[in-house]
Amino acid sequence: MPTMTLADGSKKHFEQPVTGYQVAESIGPGLAKAALAIKVNGRLQDLSTPITEDANISIITPRDAEGLEVIRHSTAHLMAQAVKRLYPDVQVTIGPVIEDGFYYDFSSPHPFTDEDLKKISDEMKKIVKEKLPVERIEMPREEAIRFFRDQGEEYKAEIIESIPEGETLSLYKQGEFVDLCRGPHVPDTGKLKVFKLMNVAGAYWRGDSNNEMLQRIYGTAWGDKKDLKAYLHRLEEAEKRDHRKLGKRMDLFHFQEEAPGMVFWHPKGWTLYQNLRQYMRAKQKAHGYQEINTPQLVDFTLWEKSGHADKFGDDMFAVESEGRKFAIKPMNCPCHVQVYNQGLKSYRDLPLRLAEFGSCHRNEPSGALHGLMRVRGFVQDDAHIFCTEDDIQAEVSAFIDFLHEVYADFGFTEIIYRLSTRPEKRVGSDAIWDKAEQALAQALDAKNLDWQELPGEGAFYGPKIEFSLKDCLGRVWQCGTIQVDFSMPERLDASYIGADGNKQTPVMLHRAILGSFERFIGILIEHHAGQLPLWLAPVQAVVMNITDNQADYARKLAQTLKNQGLRVDLDLRNEKIGYKIREHTLSKVPYLLVVGDQEVANHQVAVRLLNGENLGSMSQEALTHRLLAQIAEKQ
Repeated sequence: MPTMTLADGSKKHFEQPVTGYQVAESIGPGLAKAALAIKVNGRLQDLSTPITEDANISIITPRDAEGLEVIRHSTAHLMAQAVKRLYPDVQVTIGPVIEDGFYYDFSSPHPFTDEDLKKISDEMKKIVKEKLPVERIEMPREEAIRFFRDQGEEYKAEIIESIPEGETLSLYKQGEFVDLCRGPHVPDTGKLKVFKLMNVAGAYWRGDSNNEMLQRIYGTAWGDKKDLKAYLHRLEEAEKRDHRKLGKRMDLFHFQEEAPGMVFWHPKGWTLYQNLRQYMRAKQKAHGYQEINTPQLVDFTLWEKSGHADKFGDDMFAVESEGRKFAIKPMNCPCHVQVYNQGLKSYRDLPLRLAEFGSCHRNEPSGALHGLMRVRGFVQDDAHIFCTEDDIQAEVSAFIDFLHEVYADFGFTEIIYRLSTRPEKRVGSDAIWDKAEQALAQALDAKNLDWQELPGEGAFYGPKIEFSLKDCLGRVWQCGTIQVDFSMPERLDASYIGADGNKQTPVMLHRAILGSFERFIGILIEHHAGQLPLWLAPVQAVVMNITDNQADYARKLAQTLKNQGLRVDLDLRNEKIGYKIREHTLSKVPYLLVVGDQEVANHQVAVRLLNGENLGSMSQEALTHRLLAQIAEKQ
C-alpha cells in the first residue's frame, strides 16, 4: 500500500500501485486536468508510470519550469510528426529543448520555406485537436535499430548504434508517429495548444562540417497564450535593442570577414571601451588589486603544465618560431602564476591580488560567433587572488561587495547566484573541497543572498560561484564568477612560507566581474537600448547652432564644456535644426544643446534630453553643474 507524500507535506494512501494521473485526480479534478508529469523522489516521469512504493511526489503543471520543459520537448515531437505527415520522404534526427523553446533537425530533399512552416504549424494544430495519447514503449537496442531502419530513419538508427549494446531504450508513440526519447512527455497531444514556429536554419549532422547539412526548424511553446504573447513581445524588443544594429547606428564598431570574431572599434566605441576600462581600473585599485600585464604569446609547454592544453587545446591558436611552439593565450591564469612566482613569498604577503585587462584569443567555431556576445578576440577584467585556505571566505565576501558596487553603477539590480560544487572527476582531498564549498556558501549566506546549488557543476580544480544578471527584458547573462583553485598553483610550483616556517601552496581564486569587455558592452547596449548612462556615454552632449550667426558662440560653449572634462561634439552643419536633433537622437546622445539668437543674447543654451524632454534654456554654469553632478552620481 504505497503512501505518497505531497510537496506541502500532506500524505495520500493508496491500496495498490498508482499512476501520477491517479494521484492528481485524487487531489482534485482541476489538478488532474492541468497535470503534465510527476516528480517522484526528485525524478521526473510520465503520469502513466505506476508508482509501487512510498514516495515523495509533486505534480508538474505548466506553471512549473519542469512543466514548460515537458511541453517544449513534446511539442518538438508534435512538430516532427506534422513534418512526417506532410513530407514522408523527410528523415528526423534530433529535437532537443533549448532556452524558451525547442528545435528539430531534419534531413530533407527540399528546403523548407516560410510557406512550409505555415503548413507544418497548421498540421500541428490538427494533431492537437486529435488529442492523441502519448504512450511510452520500451524496446531492446537491436530491435530499435531494426525498427527505425525499416521505417527509413537511418539517422535514428545511427544514434541508437552509438548506444552501448544490451541497453533497453524508451520510445514514445503518438498516433502513427514513433520517436526515440527518454521522456517524460505530456499524456496527450491536446496539451500542446500554445506554440509558434519561428524560423529555419542550417545545421550539420552531429555538428561536423564534414557531414550532411540538415534543416533545423526552431519553435517556442508555452503553458498559455499570455506567456507566448509576452515572449514574442520580448523578442520584438530584443530585435530593436540588437547591439549589432545599434552599434552601427551609433558608429561604435564593426566586423568584417578578414578578421572573423574580432572587433574593429571606431572612435566612439573605443571611447566607450576606455571609459569602461578606466572605471574598472579605479575600482580595482580601491579594492586592493595591483594591475599587471603579461605576454600574448607563451611557449606551449606552460599550457601543457597548467593543464589547459589537454582541456582547451582545440580552442587555442598556435604558432611556431625557431622550432618552438607558442600559443596565443586563451586566458591569463598561468601567466599570473609566473608573476606570483617571482621572489619568495611569505604568509604575510598574502592575500596578493593581481589584476590584468588581459587580451585573450579562442578559436570559437565561426557558426557560433555573434557580434560582441561571442568573439574570438576579447579582453577580460581578470584577476587572481593568491591566499591561504583561511582567507577564502573573507576574500569571497569582499569580492561580492565589490561586484554589487559595479553592477549597481551599470543599472543592474537583479542578480542570480549559483554555487557549483564538486564534480565526480576532481583534484584535491574531500576535506579541502568541504572547506572551500563551505567558505563559498557561508560568504553567500553572510550577505543574506538567495542562491541555488548546482551539484557536480564545479571545475575539476575547485568550486565556484557564478553571478548572472537579469536585463530589462528578463534575459539572464552569466558575467561574474569567483572560483577556488587548488590545482594550478601546485602544478606551476607556486608556494609561500607559512607561519610555521614551512613551504606551503597558496589557494588561487579566479575572479571576474564583467567577464569580457566586449560581451559586457554588448549587454549594456541592449539593456539600455543604446541610451547609455551619461557617465558612460561616448558622446555626452552635442552643441548645435540654428544658423551661422551662432557658430562662434556654439564653439565657445563646446570648448567650455570640454574644459570641464565632458565629452562634447559640435555640429555646425548647414542643416535644419530638426534634422540635426533627429540624427543625434538616433546616435543616442544624452544631451542635445541648441543655441539660437536668443540663447546667444542671454548667454544661455536650450537643453533637450534624449528622451524628448525639453528642459528649456539655462545658463552655461547651471548646465555644467547638472552634467557634472549627474556623472558623479552615476545616474
